[in-house]
Amino acid sequence: MTEELVPPLTVVRPGEGTEGFLGSIGVVFKLRGADTNGALSVVEHPFPIGALVPPHLHTREDEYSIVTEGEIGFRSGDREAVLGPGGYITKPRGELHAMWNAGSVPARMIEIISPAGFENCFREIAEMLADGPPPLPGRHPRTRVQIWARIRSA
Repeated sequence: MTEELVPPLTVVRPGEGTEGFLGSIGVVFKLRGADTNGALSVVEHPFPIGALVPPHLHTREDEYSIVTEGEIGFRSGDREAVLGPGGYITKPRGELHAMWNAGSVPARMIEIISPAGFENCFREIAEMLADGPPPLPGRHPRTRVQIWARIRSA
């Protein structure tokens, strides 16, 4: 009989977590794949007024979002919803989706990503942008597309 690996107990208190900026929204890392044996990751995304996450899709991850502050608009496939605090939404892999701050105050959501791994893309983008605004296309050794491609092939 093989023994199941039990992840270590991870405690993240309110206000804790490494913060970064992804270009239009923020990211606060709460639980990483290493904390969950790769089952999922949890991040928080602050949405400043006017923030937009352009349409994109994931081929390996499902996302589950919970709005905790303000109003966030979601479009997934041909469905659209605007949710306030306490609203939940699923964004299945393979479906084009976008998100935006739909209100007049800053907003925030919790994002559960399953399986884990995509949080590494967020971390690398936040590190890349921490040095200042991105340079002209093709002038940075790491682009978002390159980061996504490398993480997807891992």
